[in-house]
Amino acid sequence: MPVDAVTASSSGLDPNISVANARLQAPRVAEARGMDVEEVLALVDHHTSDRDLGFLRTTRVNVLELNLALDEADG
Repeated sequence: MPVDAVTASSSGLDPNISVANARLQAPRVAEARGMDVEEVLALVDHHTSDRDLGFLRTTRVNVLELNLALDEADG
């Protein structure tokens, strides 16, 4: 279980989640939106950011950008 799946940022405003957390939620998101899981996973991969400066932090998914892309794909 990804740590950020069971914890929250102290501010509650962090726009990012881990890739593992996003992939864990993909089947539920796909079902709720009537989409294929593979399509959701492709959008997760597309909205995954690399590490800052190549080594700081971990790869992450911008939830706002992903949700907007899901809205657009869901049409």
